[in-house]
Amino acid sequence: MTSNVGGIDKVLRITVGILLIVLALTGTIGAWGWIGVMPLATGLFNFCPAYKLLGVNTCKLKK
Repeated sequence: MTSNVGGIDKVLRITVGILLIVLALTGTIGAWGWIGVMPLATGLFNFCPAYKLLGVNTCKLKK
């Protein structure tokens, strides 16, 4: 499993994931907020299966 999520993408995924989970816990947006687990997990693991299928990579290339 090679990293394909990096930089700003990673920070945004973690932020949006936490925000959605907190909103779900407070009852503001209901159960749909638990979808925030996906961006949080992909941000923490630096790997997005959808990016892999589409051939997208936001990590900086290592020389």
